[in-house]
Amino acid sequence: MVRDGATPPRTTRSARLREAVAAWTFLSPNLLLLAVFLFLPLVWAVLLSFQRARSFGPSSWAGLANYERLLQDGVFWRSLLNTVIFTAATVPLSVLIGLGLALLMDKALPARGLFRTVVYLPIVVSTLVTSLVGLLLFDESIGVLNGMLADLGVGPVSWQTDGTLAMVSVVLMTLWTRVGFAMVVYLAALQDVPEDVVEAARVDGAGSWATVRQIVVPMLRSTTLFLVVVNVIWSFQIFDVVYVMTNGGPGYATSMLVTYAYEEGFGPPRNFGYGATVGVVLFLLTLVITLVQFRIQRRSGEES
Repeated sequence: MVRDGATPPRTTRSARLREAVAAWTFLSPNLLLLAVFLFLPLVWAVLLSFQRARSFGPSSWAGLANYERLLQDGVFWRSLLNTVIFTAATVPLSVLIGLGLALLMDKALPARGLFRTVVYLPIVVSTLVTSLVGLLLFDESIGVLNGMLADLGVGPVSWQTDGTLAMVSVVLMTLWTRVGFAMVVYLAALQDVPEDVVEAARVDGAGSWATVRQIVVPMLRSTTLFLVVVNVIWSFQIFDVVYVMTNGGPGYATSMLVTYAYEEGFGPPRNFGYGATVGVVLFLLTLVITLVQFRIQRRSGEES
C-alpha cells in the first residue's frame, strides 16, 4: 500500500528515467562534438606517436622509437625551454597588468567605457589578425616601430634576426591580446568585494596601496588562480603569434612546442608520427601543470 501523499515508486522511477533521457538528449550534441573533434583525435595522436608515419608510403609500428628520439632531440628541448620562458614571462605580466587596469577602470574615470573596449578588443578579434598587426609593427624592413625610430634618428632594431628581441616582440604582442581578458575577469570579481570592508580599512588609516594589497588582492585569490591556470594553458598552446611573426626563428630562438610539432608533422619533414609524439608530450605537460594548479586552488579554498 502507498501512504497518503507518498509518490509510488514506479512513478518516481519513470520520472527519473524521463529526466535522465531529457538530460542526455540535451548533452548528446556537445558530447558528439567532443568525441569527434577532441577524444578521437587525441586517441589517434597517441596511437600515431608509436608509428613511423609519413605523408607517402604505409605506416609501420615503431614502438618507443619516437619517444627515444625525443629524449635526444636538442630542438625539442630548446622548444620546451622557450615555452617555459615564454610562459614565465607572459602569465605573471598578463595577470598583474590586468589587475592594475581593472583597479583603474573600477574608478569613475572619463571615457572609461571606451578605454575598456580598446583594451578588450584584441580578445574579440581573431588571433591571426592581431598576429598580422604584430608583424606590421615589428617587421625590420617596413615595420611601424623601426620607421618611427628612423624618424628619430635611431638605427633599426633587429626584431626578427636577434633571438632575444624576437622573443620580446612575441611576448609583447601576446600581452596585448591577453590583458583585456584578465581586466574584464577582475572587473567582475571586484564587484563582489564588500565595500564596507574597504571603507573600514580606510577609516582605520590604511592607504590606497595597503587597502589593495591587504584587502582587495586576498579576496581575489580564486580569480587570480583561475587566470593563472587559463594563461598557462594558453601559453603552452601558443601558435598563431609565433608562426606569423617569427615562424620559430631566428634559428629556433622562438620555437615553441606547438610550432615544433606542427613543423615536424606538416612542414618539410612530414613526419606525422614524431609530430604526434611532440603533441602527446605537450598534452601531458599541460595536463600535469593544470592538475597541480587546481590542487593548489582547492587547498587555498579549504584554508580560506
